[in-house]
Amino acid sequence: MEEVNVRQRAVTTTRSSELSKRLWKNKWIYVMLLPGVLYFLVFKYIPMYGLVISFQDYKPFKGISGSEWVGFEHFQRLFTEPDFLQILGNTLILFVMNLLFYFPIPIILALMLNEVKGDLFKKTFQTIVYLPHFMSWVIIVSITFVMLTMDGGVVNDLLEYFGLEKVNFLLAPEWFRPVYILQVIWREAGWGTIIYLAAIASIDPQLYEAARMDGAGRFRQMWHITLPAIRSVIIVLLILKIGAVLDLGFEHVYLLLNSMNRNVAEIIDTYVYTAGLKQGQFSYSTAIGFFKSFIGLILVMMVNRISKKMGEEGVY
Repeated sequence: MEEVNVRQRAVTTTRSSELSKRLWKNKWIYVMLLPGVLYFLVFKYIPMYGLVISFQDYKPFKGISGSEWVGFEHFQRLFTEPDFLQILGNTLILFVMNLLFYFPIPIILALMLNEVKGDLFKKTFQTIVYLPHFMSWVIIVSITFVMLTMDGGVVNDLLEYFGLEKVNFLLAPEWFRPVYILQVIWREAGWGTIIYLAAIASIDPQLYEAARMDGAGRFRQMWHITLPAIRSVIIVLLILKIGAVLDLGFEHVYLLLNSMNRNVAEIIDTYVYTAGLKQGQFSYSTAIGFFKSFIGLILVMMVNRISKKMGEEGVY
């Protein structure tokens, strides 16, 4: 028995020594990972403790430990709010528009850039389409305001020049969603091509050479080589996109929101600000955030399972 224990301790020591050597050998990789790990730990995992206030009547001066527990009262209030279905519908409509109109654009742009042979033109075009990503939504919406306003806006001046009536793009409810999705495409489409271009760059060039020898043109090469090669990347990004179904972001929509288009522009994120944080209803706003995260988690798990059944890798 003692001999077995000695052997087990020896095996454990050997494994610990090997692990220490591997860690020391790759120490700079772990150092590079450290900022990212700390970011998620401090801003993503530790704040999850605060979700408990969604089940409390939270009072800041009492703290979490001193606030009264109310169970699912805030969730019941959310689901029985008269405007809840309208707000949820607005959020889902904007998400579907993002999925249908924005999501394919970076893929198409990446495929087009991959076909460009002139390095100077390619780099210039990439720089131009990347630039809007580094502008805040305040700047994007301000530029849109200058272009679309009825008082001196470029677009309305052109409509008037051609004898057409001016259109109130900024206040008309029917124009909110087209303006929103065009702004998203303008700002994010170029930046979204980076991952796809990286995936395309990893494709073996011999596959294209073999296809050319078989008489395949550039479109056939794209359809039968490039797209299948980046399919797993597309599916992973699609799963992550679906996970953010109720998380469209606050700033962009809030800047476009006004009293005239509120019935189509109010989404969950702006509702959290106006009905939750602005009025000091911290528990209620936390319950809404909990609901959003829970729905996102369920959808990611479902879509990931479907993708695995279809033979794809998924995100986990």
